[in-house]
Amino acid sequence: MEMFEEGKVYELLLVTKSNVTPVGVVKKGEKFHFKLFEGKSANDIREHPYGVLHITWDVDILVRTALNLPCKLEWEDSKTIPLKKIKNLPNIEGKIEFQEDSIKDSLGEAQILRCSLIPSRIEVFTVSTPPLSRADFYLLEMAINLTRLYVATRKLNVREAQNIYSKIWVEYRTYKRLGGKNKLAEKIMGFATAALRWNP
Repeated sequence: MEMFEEGKVYELLLVTKSNVTPVGVVKKGEKFHFKLFEGKSANDIREHPYGVLHITWDVDILVRTALNLPCKLEWEDSKTIPLKKIKNLPNIEGKIEFQEDSIKDSLGEAQILRCSLIPSRIEVFTVSTPPLSRADFYLLEMAINLTRLYVATRKLNVREAQNIYSKIWVEYRTYKRLGGKNKLAEKIMGFATAALRWNP
């Protein structure tokens, strides 16, 4: 728990009964807080309020799980809760308390779950993964903005969709300038272009 500074947002992987997704997590006291938009993870937590937060420095895993792309992961049983967890990644198992809420931003109003994971077991160990590069952060931002672009195009919010697309394009160019070579960057640009053309 000492590795987490109070109030700082950490990008972790959340495993629920049927899904894996990256979430921005903030530690407050003994709990880990995050919010989920409507989808598989939110539905899982309503029906089965347990989760495992995983720490990873592998941006490829974060991006693939954010975009529901195929991702090779090994699984094992959790020790204190009735869920599987990702093998060989530091993790925090626990029960999840949640509250229904809504938020409003430039994309409009959305239903969310405000969640708090109460740790029942913390497993931290050394992982031999290369450190994140500056380019990796831009790839992750591209993936996050692509999910926002999908929301904007579904809501036919043309101006916001164009703004988000512009951000993805700038992030892509910066990613390449910083030496990024992951093919996911081109995939994200292709998905973003298709999303904008499908709903101009």
